[in-house]
Amino acid sequence: MKRNYNDPAYADWRKKIFQRDKKCMMPGCTSKTKLQAHHIKRWADASALRYDISNGITLCAACHKSIKNKEGHYESLFRSIIDGL
Repeated sequence: MKRNYNDPAYADWRKKIFQRDKKCMMPGCTSKTKLQAHHIKRWADASALRYDISNGITLCAACHKSIKNKEGHYESLFRSIIDGL
């Protein structure tokens, strides 16, 4: 399934992630601008978790770009951050 960024369910998921986190959650980063919602378990790999709030984390654009193609490496880190909230 291709991601529809205009889907109300997707927009609601992103809104809830941003409300919970309020800033980039990457350790060492405190950016509050250019925020993006990141799926901890990839969209393509975890269809049941696509709109699950516990499967999302806020990253700034720079941090999001820095993990591209290395998402699996960050899963446990992001999970521990979200579980600690």
